[in-house]
Amino acid sequence: MRLDILLSFVVVLIGIYGLTISKNIISSIISLNITQAAVVLLFLSVGAIEGGEAPILGGFTPSIVDPIPQALMITAIVIGASITAMSLMLTIKLFHYYGTLSWKEIIEREG
Repeated sequence: MRLDILLSFVVVLIGIYGLTISKNIISSIISLNITQAAVVLLFLSVGAIEGGEAPILGGFTPSIVDPIPQALMITAIVIGASITAMSLMLTIKLFHYYGTLSWKEIIEREG
């Protein structure tokens, strides 16, 4: 197994672990961003070919890198940034309403 794929998988697990143990909304958002970045790296490393060239260059080359994973990951980065901005805005609203960012206190007040 390639080292970059294994490292990306480990970082995904770190992000999921951080999400499960987080007691604060901000740390949950950071954990989701870590997971999203690791998934992007995983997809890019799976789609990479060592010694491959971009398909826009002229001439015939035996190893051409597939541009579709790269285009999809650019889209995923933009969507992830938008979701992060929206979740931070909702976090500010929650803090103004409840006066805390603790998951436990917010759930106790609602329940």
